[in-house]
Amino acid sequence: MGRARRAGLAAAAGILGSAGLGVTGPGPQAAAAADDTPGYSLRHIFVDTLVGPAGDQPCRISADLYTPDGAGRRHRKPAILTTHGFGGDKADGNQTATARGFVREGYVVLSYSGLGFGGSECKIRLDDPAWDGKAGKQLVDVLAGERPYVDEATGTRGRVRTVARERAGDPRVGMIGGSYGGQVQYAVAMQDKRIDALIPIITWNDLAYSLAPNNTDFTGDRAGVSSATPGVAKKEWVDLFFGAGILDGIDDAQVDPARNVGCPNFADDVCPAAVVLNTAGYPDQTVQDIARRASVAHYLRRISAPTLLVQGQKDTLFNLQEAAATYRGLRRQGTEVAMVWQSWGHSGSTPAPGELDLSAGSLRDSYLGRRFLAWMDRNVRGDRSVPAGPAFSYFRDWVRYNTSPRAAGRAVAKAYAERSSFSAGQTGTLYLSGSDRLVRRSGAVRSGAASYANAGPAPTSYSETSGLEGNQVNQPVSDAPGTFVAFTSRPLARGVAVVGSPRLTLHLDAPVAAQSQAAGPAGQLVLFVKLYDVAPDGTPTLKNRLISPVRVGDVTAPVRVTLPAIVHRLRAGHRLQVVVAASDAAYAGNATAQPVTVTTSPAAPSVLRLPLTGELRF
Repeated sequence: MGRARRAGLAAAAGILGSAGLGVTGPGPQAAAAADDTPGYSLRHIFVDTLVGPAGDQPCRISADLYTPDGAGRRHRKPAILTTHGFGGDKADGNQTATARGFVREGYVVLSYSGLGFGGSECKIRLDDPAWDGKAGKQLVDVLAGERPYVDEATGTRGRVRTVARERAGDPRVGMIGGSYGGQVQYAVAMQDKRIDALIPIITWNDLAYSLAPNNTDFTGDRAGVSSATPGVAKKEWVDLFFGAGILDGIDDAQVDPARNVGCPNFADDVCPAAVVLNTAGYPDQTVQDIARRASVAHYLRRISAPTLLVQGQKDTLFNLQEAAATYRGLRRQGTEVAMVWQSWGHSGSTPAPGELDLSAGSLRDSYLGRRFLAWMDRNVRGDRSVPAGPAFSYFRDWVRYNTSPRAAGRAVAKAYAERSSFSAGQTGTLYLSGSDRLVRRSGAVRSGAASYANAGPAPTSYSETSGLEGNQVNQPVSDAPGTFVAFTSRPLARGVAVVGSPRLTLHLDAPVAAQSQAAGPAGQLVLFVKLYDVAPDGTPTLKNRLISPVRVGDVTAPVRVTLPAIVHRLRAGHRLQVVVAASDAAYAGNATAQPVTVTTSPAAPSVLRLPLTGELRF
């Protein structure tokens, strides 16, 4: 039962976090004996690494080596290094399928179980560069032929002699993986310039934001997701995250019994961090430090490898803003980067027909498979004649195409819009007016206010059951009367698409929070902002169940909120509705009940700005 549960969590947490890499073993005869697969050989190995800040903690890594037939000292091949999503291991379905996809294209693939997972020793370190990054770097040494491995079946030591090199000790190698297997790529690449390309899929920019987001008061510039004010804990995702890691430690206790000593299967400072998130409802400085040292946002300047970011539209764990923040940071510093907003993610793990099919005969049989292969062929194989692809592309679920199995792999390209650049600019503006209206012109704004009563710790709004919605759970979104305010537009005269993050400027009157906010996060107002698409019959749609939690540092000043990035077509006859709610069942909330009023006026209007592909017409 534990294995089945872990597999389910792995699928939810890192659906695409898999790609493998094969190498040769101790000798031709051993390699031939291991070759029971057509077109490639597979060998199960161990790699002994030394990790930790001082590089003195031994951790044995369990890995699988995939080698294309015909590869050898005189016929060397480029390589892929990959690991899995959280809760998975080297042998989960996504890992093996992606490994087969690349080895069939002539890549040596090394697929491994991360620290604390599967057959690998040591505890989960959240993709900390000092631990997971150092382990990955030593696996690159294996591909370079500089570090031996141990054959699991025979106990003999061998070295990889089949990987193409740019120079001695420098293999041609790229990394691919999803979720937890996405972030580790940064942890390796920031300290190992031998990495030639990255494809991080549905992963985070700042783990402090991922687990406790605050969609206002961003530090530095508004291009990132890190906030100066502690965020609002995602209670359900936090519990799933830690539950999956503990379960994995129990399942594989025989691999390394020390994994379950102290904080079970996590570094000892992680358990207190989980307790803080669940009890306080926000991260203290210690929690933020733990999360950020394991986040690319903390060391982005050290990433120079060409990076193809792939993020999911259906993802309430690692949302589109996280990839956008990484994209902008990499582009600003001159790192080659492109970004794809695919249809699926942690909150809906089934790709659209033709989008990605790891069970297909070739990576070339799907849109994303072709993008992955082209990125690696160009940057790892070194074939600069292969196009890098568009700088930004995104799936549009309203575009129809031939979804039959035979045609979908090519036809799905019609549903992907491709752009030469990514811009998060807002092109349409609506103003909050009176107590419940959204109006097109600033001159039409009427002074007014709308109030709700915060009910304290008990949640009064529902957006999702994190990780389970749409599968085991399918509950409609809701907001209890009196615990939210809503401002609604007139019906649209023609359709228009939203692509990116809307932004909302709010003016608030919250007297209780105004008195208590100086005491810190526990006394600061928490609210939740969301954008509904309201059909002519009144049915509301919350796109991909995405909302923006906000902890307001100062309620006496205008509050600037970034709403979730979405790709959504608003149809003619539908209305836009912006809602400010007191709570949400998936998140922590306010500690005390208090009244909150949203105000607007011609002199100081509350404003909604939208990133649109066309013009708003009513």
